[in-house]
Amino acid sequence: MSQLKEKSKAFIKNRWLVFVASMWVQSCAGIGYLFGSISPVIKSEMGYNQRQIAILGVAKDLGDSIGFIAGSLCEILPIWAVLSIGVVQNFVGYGLLWLIVSGKLPNLPLWVLCVSIFVGTNGETYFNTGALVSCVQNFPKSRGPVVGILKGFAGLSGAILTQLYASINTSNQSTLILMIAVWPTIVVLALMFIVRPVGGHRQVRSSDDSSFLFTYGVCIVLAAYLLIILLLDDLVDLSQTLITIFAVVLIIIILLPVMIPIRLSFFLEPRLPTEESLLPPPQIQEGTEVILSEVEDERSEGEESLTASERHKRIAQLQAKLFQAAAEGAVRVKRKKGPRRGENFTLLQALVKADFWLIFFSLVLASGSGLTVVDNLGQMCLSLGYSQTHIFVSMISIFNFLGRVGGGFFSELVIRNYGYPRPVAMAFIQVFMACGLFYYAMGWPGEIYVLTVIIGLGYGAHWAIMPAAISELFGLKSFGALYNFLTLASPAGSLIFSGVLASGIYDYEAEKQASLKQKALGVLMDDDSLSCSGSICYSTTCGILSGLCAIAAVLSSIVVYRTKSVYTQLYGKQTV
Repeated sequence: MSQLKEKSKAFIKNRWLVFVASMWVQSCAGIGYLFGSISPVIKSEMGYNQRQIAILGVAKDLGDSIGFIAGSLCEILPIWAVLSIGVVQNFVGYGLLWLIVSGKLPNLPLWVLCVSIFVGTNGETYFNTGALVSCVQNFPKSRGPVVGILKGFAGLSGAILTQLYASINTSNQSTLILMIAVWPTIVVLALMFIVRPVGGHRQVRSSDDSSFLFTYGVCIVLAAYLLIILLLDDLVDLSQTLITIFAVVLIIIILLPVMIPIRLSFFLEPRLPTEESLLPPPQIQEGTEVILSEVEDERSEGEESLTASERHKRIAQLQAKLFQAAAEGAVRVKRKKGPRRGENFTLLQALVKADFWLIFFSLVLASGSGLTVVDNLGQMCLSLGYSQTHIFVSMISIFNFLGRVGGGFFSELVIRNYGYPRPVAMAFIQVFMACGLFYYAMGWPGEIYVLTVIIGLGYGAHWAIMPAAISELFGLKSFGALYNFLTLASPAGSLIFSGVLASGIYDYEAEKQASLKQKALGVLMDDDSLSCSGSICYSTTCGILSGLCAIAAVLSSIVVYRTKSVYTQLYGKQTV
C-alpha cells in the first residue's frame, strides 16, 4: 500500500502528466479560431451587416493578441491563479455574448458585444501562457517538440470543439457560443492544479525519446482522423449516431497520451533519491541553465543500466561538475553588467537587443503574410470558382496543426543532429512559404491546393519554432511576457497586408472587371456587389507577400549568424 501511495505521488508530480494536461488545456485554447463559425449566427440573430461583423472580428483579434498581462502575471503568481483568471474571462465574456445573441438579454449596442468577445477571447492568452511556461520549464532540453505539440493542439482546438458540438444535435445554433463559454471552463478548472513547474529537469529518462515519438504518433492519428471526418461529412450524409461515435473516438484519441505518465510512474523503477538530491532547482542563479542542461544530458545516458559502483562514480562526477559550475557562474555574475544572450532577460532588457527585434520583424513579414492568406482564404476560393470554401478552411487548419507539431520536431532535429541554431529552421520555413506564395502568384495548376498546404504548414511552424528560440536566447524567467509580445507581430502584419494591401488590390481588380462588364453589357454595376473573379484577384498580393517572406528569411539568417555561440554553449555542438 505504501508503495502504491509513493507511486501515486510520483504520478502527480510527473512532468509528463503536466505536459499531457497542458495538451488538454491547449485543445480548448484556440477558441478564436471558431469566430468563422459563430459570426454567421451573430450576424443573423443581431441583424448586423458585414462591416459590423468585421468590427467584432477586430475586437476578437485584439483579445487574442494582447497577452502582456498574462505574461507578466506568470512571473508573480502561481500558474493555477493565471489559469483561473483565464477561466473567469472566458466564461464571463462568451457567457455574456451567448445571453445577448440568444435573446436572454435585450439587444445591446455593438460595443458591448465587442467588449464581451474581447474579454472572452483574451482568456485564451492565459491558457496559452500558463501551459507554455510550465512545460518549457519542465522540459528545458526539449523545447522544440514541447512547444510544437502544445501550439499544435491550440491550432486544432477549433476543429475539436466543432466536432464535439456536432455530437450535441441541437437546432439552436447559438448553443455553440454557450459551448465555447462552458467547455474550456470545465476542462481548465479540472486541470489547473496539475499544470505547473515540477522540477522537470530532474526527471530526464532514456525513454523520453520514445515518449515523444508516441506523442507525435497520436498527433498524426488525430490530424488524419479529423481530416477523414471532414471528407466523410462533405461526401456522405452522416447519421447523428455516427457523428456521436466519431466524437467519442476523438475524445479517446486525445486521452491516449496519459498512458506515458502512467507507465513512467507505475510500471518503471523510480529514480534513486540520492541522484535526485544532487540536481538543484532549475534557476539557482542566472547563467547556470546551460551547465545544468549539459550535466543533465550526461546523466541521462544509460543511467538506468548502471551498477551501484558505477552509479556512485557518476554521482561523484556530477558533484564535481556542479561545484565547478557554481564557481564559474559566481565569477561570471560578478563580472557582467547585464544578461547575455542565453541568460534570463526581462522584457525591457530584451527590447534593447537587436536579435529580439530581428525576430519580431521577421514574424511581422512572414507570419503576417501567412495570417493574411488564412483570413482571405474563403474569398480566394470563391474568386477561383470553388463554392465549398469550408473544405479549404478546414484543410489549412489541419495543416496548421501539422506545421506546429512538425516545426518543433524539425527545429529540434536541426539542433541535435546538425548543430545549427534554431532560427535556421525559421529561415527555411520562410523560404518554403515564399515558394508557395510565388506558385499562386504565377497562376500555375492547382494553386489553391498548393497554397493551402504550404501556408498551413509554414504559418503553423512559426509558432512552434519562435517560442522555443526565444526561451533559449532570452531565458525562462520572463518567457511569458516575451512570448506574448512577439505574438503581436502576426496581427500587426495582417493588419497591413490584409487590411490595406490585399483588400485594396482586390477592390481595384473588381472595379476593373466591373468596368469591362459595364462597357460590354451597358449595365451599371452596384458598388456593393462588386466581386473579382480569377487568380488575378490575389496573384499580385501573393507575389508581394512572397518577396516579404524572402526578406523575413534574410532577417532570420542574420539571427542565425549572431547566435551561433549561444547555441554552441547550450547544446555543446559547434554550429555552422
